[in-house]
Amino acid sequence: MARQELNVLNTLDAAKTQWYHFLAIVIAGMGFFTDAYDLFSISLITKLLGRIYYFDPTYKNPGTLPPNVSAAVNGVAFAGTIAGQLFFGWLGDRLGRKTVYGFTLIVMVVCSIASGLSFGHMNKGVIATLCFFRFWLGFGVGGDYPLSATIMSEYANKKTRGSFIAAVFAMQGFGILFAAIVSLVVSTAFKNAYPAPSYNVDRAGSTVPQADYVWRIILMVGAIPALLTFYWRMKMPETARYTALVARNAKKAASDMSKVLQMEIEENVDRVVEGEVVGGDSWGLFSPQFARRHGLHLIATCSTWFFLDVAFYSQNLFQKDIFSKVGWIPKAGTMNAIEEVYRISRAQTIIALCGTVPGYWFTVAFIDIIGRFWIQLMGFFMMTVFMLGLAIPYHHWTTPGNHTAFVVMYGFTFFFANFGPNATTFIVPAEIFPARLRSTCHGISAASGKCGALIGAFGFLYAAQGKTPSTRDRGYPKGIGIRNSLFVLCACNLLGLIMTLFVPEAKGKSLEDATQENKDQDEEV
Repeated sequence: MARQELNVLNTLDAAKTQWYHFLAIVIAGMGFFTDAYDLFSISLITKLLGRIYYFDPTYKNPGTLPPNVSAAVNGVAFAGTIAGQLFFGWLGDRLGRKTVYGFTLIVMVVCSIASGLSFGHMNKGVIATLCFFRFWLGFGVGGDYPLSATIMSEYANKKTRGSFIAAVFAMQGFGILFAAIVSLVVSTAFKNAYPAPSYNVDRAGSTVPQADYVWRIILMVGAIPALLTFYWRMKMPETARYTALVARNAKKAASDMSKVLQMEIEENVDRVVEGEVVGGDSWGLFSPQFARRHGLHLIATCSTWFFLDVAFYSQNLFQKDIFSKVGWIPKAGTMNAIEEVYRISRAQTIIALCGTVPGYWFTVAFIDIIGRFWIQLMGFFMMTVFMLGLAIPYHHWTTPGNHTAFVVMYGFTFFFANFGPNATTFIVPAEIFPARLRSTCHGISAASGKCGALIGAFGFLYAAQGKTPSTRDRGYPKGIGIRNSLFVLCACNLLGLIMTLFVPEAKGKSLEDATQENKDQDEEV
């Protein structure tokens, strides 16, 4: 027997692009803007933290964070993000998307400010409190992944749904760029206000006391965009698909969407009954039905996101180290503390402008034309090609005169990450799982990705160290070097490409078609 379709869902699928779509993109996207700012701003200030809190006047080079401290500072937010993705993903399916959406912003605002106010002047106190607050900051950031993706997918029409979800995620690019620009502005202001000699000229004098304000200001600015969107998040109605298919109140869903679309929606179905209405099933995550219909899909979304984030976050968090090794940023001893922040920020601003941000918006433009599958496949392939182009002739790139070409090649890996799997791994899990499990499955997929990011953050830090004392940072054991680390990242991209073959295409389909919720339980898939 054919299942009855809900008029409110058909109306949403067929709705023309209008103001509320763009409002939803901005409201959800500003959360991602904040997420990216908070996660990536730490890479701009870790060298400054080392100079301030681990200064050794007897050592020839500026102070650096010890290996265990550096790993904790870079990775602790990812640990919190994993917990937040799993918890808020599950909670979004239990209590509703809107109910918990505002809470994630509150956590981010409080912890962004608290991170900048990390207590004390001694290194143990500052680093311990910084890591504590960044864990909980990551917890709030993690919640934004499944909730933002799910809300946008359930608000969008089927024709442009991919572009709308991609536009939300594209705000991550602006967040990365904004973090670099804020760091650039703050470091420039302090550099001009408090001039200091280079480390080689005056070891103690190269780090002025006011440098302690620089990293704190940079971290605290992350609270501003989250604060600006809190009111609007609270004004958003619950998504129609949650209200109708999970809360099983089709009349309420129609009433809410009538106000949003500013048109009258008549709903003949009062209460959604299992087996009678499209999307009205009730089987759970650990059921045979889920394993048969979506088990392989969940494995594919988890594994592709995992492999992508190993490579993507390794590149993003340690750009400064790679640029230093190839000579694009001067040696630390030739700069004072604030100038080093300025140089790192300038380099990351250029990469973000030329490679990171354009890639996101290419995805927005083409995802509903090319499709999720082909963009993801192409992205993994091109990332592999460009990383091999960096790794095979690596010694060539490190010689004087070739640094700019290296940066251009490096920028292309970011372009195809973002016009590729970094965007699609976020989009697909919000489309191919049933409404009652959508947020949970997206959270599981995203958490798998952040496990990869955690491995990238910790692993690349150690792996990229050279084999001789002169080619590795103080306190680190012997690694395999940047060249061999790039080969490892190439292998991750290839594995991601292979697992992409098991990801279904959702282009042009309604969510109920993409999730197979329009099929009877005993129907073969």
